[in-house]
Amino acid sequence: MPISLQKGQKVSLTKGNPGLKKVVVGLGWDVNQFDTGGDFDLDAAAFLLGDSGKTAKSEDFVFYGNLTHPSGSVQHMGDNLTGEGDGDDEQIKIDLTKVPADVTKIAFTATIYEPEQRRQNFGQVNNAFIRIYNEETGEEMLRYDLGEDFSIETAVVFGELYKNNNEWKFNAIGSGYQGGLAALCANYGVDVE
Repeated sequence: MPISLQKGQKVSLTKGNPGLKKVVVGLGWDVNQFDTGGDFDLDAAAFLLGDSGKTAKSEDFVFYGNLTHPSGSVQHMGDNLTGEGDGDDEQIKIDLTKVPADVTKIAFTATIYEPEQRRQNFGQVNNAFIRIYNEETGEEMLRYDLGEDFSIETAVVFGELYKNNNEWKFNAIGSGYQGGLAALCANYGVDVE
């Protein structure tokens, strides 16, 4: 039975799962009917962060334009342009054994593609969630439903995996940002062209 998290809750992934090596982070969402008529395209991403809370280099930002981290530790499984259907809309695989030593946190985010042009925001997105399951067994370990009512935000940090005394833990964050992907990149120290 997966642990269902509340905003701000932290839980250890590796403590109750010794030998855990590979996890899959699934992000999902639905778009409500009263949308702007245009297609919604939400994009999941992962930021590999050091102690400073920033990325060390642009490759530490894994998204639809950079699907695999050079270390092989983080792999984005590809862009879903519609978010239709049940279950995960996008997935990011993490090999905990390959995460570089200077990476202490991996933040998982979702942003709306071209929100200004399409006049879209997270107020029009329902049932957003993040879940983590063991890639080797398929067992769902935890799930965090963003029950938050976002209104004008165009980017959301769902949560982060972080290293603490050789344990991997997950923190359910659920905080929204205005300014979409550019705002997140600025927050995490990624230079955007």
